[in-house]
Amino acid sequence: MQNLLADLAKKLSLKGGYVVRVVLQRVKQASVTIDDQVVGAIKRGYLLLVAVRDADTEADIDYLVHKITNLRVFEDAQGKMNLALAAVAGEILSVSQFTLYADTRKGNRPSFTDAGHPEKAAQYYARFNEKLRANGIKVATGEFGADMAVALINDGPVTILFDTENK
Repeated sequence: MQNLLADLAKKLSLKGGYVVRVVLQRVKQASVTIDDQVVGAIKRGYLLLVAVRDADTEADIDYLVHKITNLRVFEDAQGKMNLALAAVAGEILSVSQFTLYADTRKGNRPSFTDAGHPEKAAQYYARFNEKLRANGIKVATGEFGADMAVALINDGPVTILFDTENK
């Protein structure tokens, strides 16, 4: 019973902020196209698929920016995953993707009610990208809320999930 109450208290305490979920893919190149126009493109680096959900703080954005910019998943001279993005002059393509919060537990059509309120989520997404840029990284983006075509060439593949709810 104590565990159940603790879990409930934790869930209730999350209301009012935002939780960020990021899927990171190491890529040789990536681009995002809207209406047949390439709006963002990178060479070697990370493709980030970013979703915001009601329940997070500014500290969570800072946490993700620190983890992503310091993550050592590029190979060093010995072939070991030991280098961070800046060490390889890597770039980031950041794409908003609310569907990362799809709830598929009931029926066959996903529910997206867990995704953050669009206006506030757009603000968090913009701040997240600004903070990445403040670390000296080139960041290309798609357009929040737009219908986008994302193209990429995976490198590895290396795919890592970050979720501020589980930090």
